[in-house]
Amino acid sequence: MKLHITSETGRLQGVIVHTPGPEISLVDPETKDELLFDDIIFEEDARREHLDMLELFRTVMPDDAPILELTDLARETMQDADIRRSFAEQLSQELYFENLHPVLEDLKQLDADHLLRFTIEGRIHERGRFRLHPTPNLIFTRDLAAVVGDHIILPNAAKRARVREFLLMELIARHHPLFASVREKTISIPKGQSLEGGDVLVVSEKVVLVGMSERTTFSGLIHVAEQLFATGVERVLAVDIPKKRSSMHLDTIFTFADDDECVVFPQAITETEHNVVEIYSSGNNGVQVQTHVSLKQALEQVLGKPLHFIRCGGERHTDQLREQWTDGANLFCLAPGVVVGYERNTKTFEELDKHGYRVMDQQSFLGEFQGVDDAGRKRFDPEKEGKVAIMFEGHELCRGRGGARCMTLPVLRS
Repeated sequence: MKLHITSETGRLQGVIVHTPGPEISLVDPETKDELLFDDIIFEEDARREHLDMLELFRTVMPDDAPILELTDLARETMQDADIRRSFAEQLSQELYFENLHPVLEDLKQLDADHLLRFTIEGRIHERGRFRLHPTPNLIFTRDLAAVVGDHIILPNAAKRARVREFLLMELIARHHPLFASVREKTISIPKGQSLEGGDVLVVSEKVVLVGMSERTTFSGLIHVAEQLFATGVERVLAVDIPKKRSSMHLDTIFTFADDDECVVFPQAITETEHNVVEIYSSGNNGVQVQTHVSLKQALEQVLGKPLHFIRCGGERHTDQLREQWTDGANLFCLAPGVVVGYERNTKTFEELDKHGYRVMDQQSFLGEFQGVDDAGRKRFDPEKEGKVAIMFEGHELCRGRGGARCMTLPVLRS
């Protein structure tokens, strides 16, 4: 499969996810803060909610479009013993703060299943004394990479709690056959700099948005921008966003719902000015910059068309705060004008309804479009059905502080 992404809204044709597993149940009240979680999550319900979300994806995606589990890709990659040993060495080096050296030889002898389990759950054997914290944030595959055009950005984690996840993604990208088309088209981040995929939005072939968040350093952003210019990208819009837990990435306050419609958290986007810098290459003169009054003005100027910004949480300040906290602005686009998000963000869906979206819950949507059978159900055709906003249950998933976009890493869109 050729990896290629030139928009946030093209019909999804390939995506990498991680359905919650035992690592979620290994988080306790004493470790949750260190592991970047605001609450402990009930694994069984979180897993069911995630699988329900994936069922929506399958109904909208083409029949032959793959939904790839990151753990399956990692396990397939680790079948090679030399790759396993090399990865164990890398774990020891990158996790220097964990002092893995005493168990390094044990790690090198593990088979693929046990090495993967150790990486994710932090355990070598069920009753072994040596343990690390689990990696519950693996569910947020969006942060681990970003496909831009026919290139892939392999970023560095900003927090120690997530280093193993990024190493797993790097392992897959460098060795799994799926990534053969981008193997020589990799954009990496130097040590000491950070950038996470939730801060990268591919607006078009020529324009990329990058958030300057608590997880993305200015140096990391500039380094990526310079490399993107060599791939054909002409403009990088750097958006300075609040350095808060509630807005840890740009996509927690801004996402595309259609080619000309975006869902935004007003206080950080429409009510904030002079926080956007346009970065572009001017040939021999190097990188140039231009400031903009607002993100809307900047996007409309570089795209040459008007955009409509839809308020997360509706009109009331309190509703905006509440629904942004539960990822009301973190919608995921399955096709132009076809988005999914947590059903609890009712005010955001009311706003989408006002803008012409047909709002449906997951049961109604699947009942109408999940295949053709004697009950008269039909296949979903995004070109015929128009704009649809689909609500799915996420009462446990939202406790991890990430929505539908956070939980997906698209690798191919039409």
